[in-house]
Amino acid sequence: SGPRVRFGPSPTGFLHLGGLRTALYNYLFARKHQGTFILRVEDTDQSRVVPGAAEGIEEMLDWAGLAPDESPGRGGAFGPYQQSQRLELYQRASEELLATGRAYRCFCSPQRLQLLKKEALRSQQTPRYDNHCRGLGPAQVAERLAQGLSCVVRFRLERGAEPFQDLVYGWSRHEVAEVEGDPVILKGDGFPTYHLASVVDDHHMGISHVLRGTEWLTSTSKHLLLYRAFGWDPPHFGHLPLLLNKDGAKLSKRQGDIFVEHLAQEGYLPEALLDIITNCGSGFPGKQMGRTLEELISQFEIGRITTHSALLDLESLPEFNRLHLTRHIEREELRQELIRELQLLVEQVYGQQQVEQEVLEKEYMERVLLLRKGHISFLKTLVSPAYSYLWVRPSVCREQLQAISAEADGIGKLVLGLMGRQAAAWTVEELNQELRSLQKQSREPKYSSMMQLLRLALSGQQHGPSVAEMMVTLGAKEVCGRLQRALCS
Repeated sequence: SGPRVRFGPSPTGFLHLGGLRTALYNYLFARKHQGTFILRVEDTDQSRVVPGAAEGIEEMLDWAGLAPDESPGRGGAFGPYQQSQRLELYQRASEELLATGRAYRCFCSPQRLQLLKKEALRSQQTPRYDNHCRGLGPAQVAERLAQGLSCVVRFRLERGAEPFQDLVYGWSRHEVAEVEGDPVILKGDGFPTYHLASVVDDHHMGISHVLRGTEWLTSTSKHLLLYRAFGWDPPHFGHLPLLLNKDGAKLSKRQGDIFVEHLAQEGYLPEALLDIITNCGSGFPGKQMGRTLEELISQFEIGRITTHSALLDLESLPEFNRLHLTRHIEREELRQELIRELQLLVEQVYGQQQVEQEVLEKEYMERVLLLRKGHISFLKTLVSPAYSYLWVRPSVCREQLQAISAEADGIGKLVLGLMGRQAAAWTVEELNQELRSLQKQSREPKYSSMMQLLRLALSGQQHGPSVAEMMVTLGAKEVCGRLQRALCS
């Protein structure tokens, strides 16, 4: 009952951020209007297909929370959803156009076409096919076919392209017959070009709205001519402005950091990617960091999309991730997933260092996450060397502590006494106050020296979270054990 939209990537490699944004806008439109979101793999250029890429794209859409309703993996009533499995449909469509005179067979050799291109460039003109085979009669075509000459099928462009109202760019019209030669719609190998395949599939799959990149805007008049030739009603078209680097340059696929799979492996959350690619563009009431997918759906309006290119600042992506990681830690069900991930990370990174079983327990992991909430952008940061003290005990001796303060023994005795009280119930703020009171009872005149000594004894490091946070995280029993070992060694 609602709109049907599709995302049609070519399986030539990993899904990148530009493709993710196109998929997202289609998904948002479908969900906003209780419609259907379809994944259609457009693999008609077999020379560029990368094995496994189609499966990888669908996997990344699922990871991002944009699971299609119909797809190669899920199936559906309008399949197959892979164009290389729909060749018979395109063959029938091209034969229909040939029968009505709206298309013709072209026998021009690649060498002739290359010469045309070179001559146009030499004359500083835009290369275009000269419609050389358009006038061949039935007998001439039959003779060439009988000789076994290879051919392609070209669509006969006619003047009189009608204006159309783009959902983003408004009224538009391109008289393609005046500036282009007749386009190939079926290649010699039996595979269609994008022009034929997209029109045929959108019609047979019941696509009501086509939301695609702005690079296809000028081709839309050509596609509308194809719809007219078949006698079909066209869908509504909306063309999305480009997603560019913040300096206005195109996103390069040679940059590893624009591929969704790479970003997922680096520890970025799907919500962070969806948030940044919508925050830098349009379609929403305003710029707002931290939006969830549910909020994106409720706020999205296709009429709010502007024609301005979206400038993506990838340097700010860690901050987007920090916001969404904080939200994951705050929500009980999402925090449990993070705990399981963190347990695996600790075992992978520190498994050879005889990690104590206590640090893998849920309660300890949860305490670590809640205390570091808002301070980290990536979960993997918690298994970096700076946080090794959370998982393995440091090796610190008495002489190291005494080098910081001659009152090391006295300070240790006071802290051990403090930990014997109701330490389990203390917050970081309360423990900070207790430590300040403790310093006044000691003979160490500098609070900073006392903190430096405790930090070294507990973590073996000179930098990190506050000493009070370290103590609350580790717990009273572990704090006492580490202090005693350091002072007795």
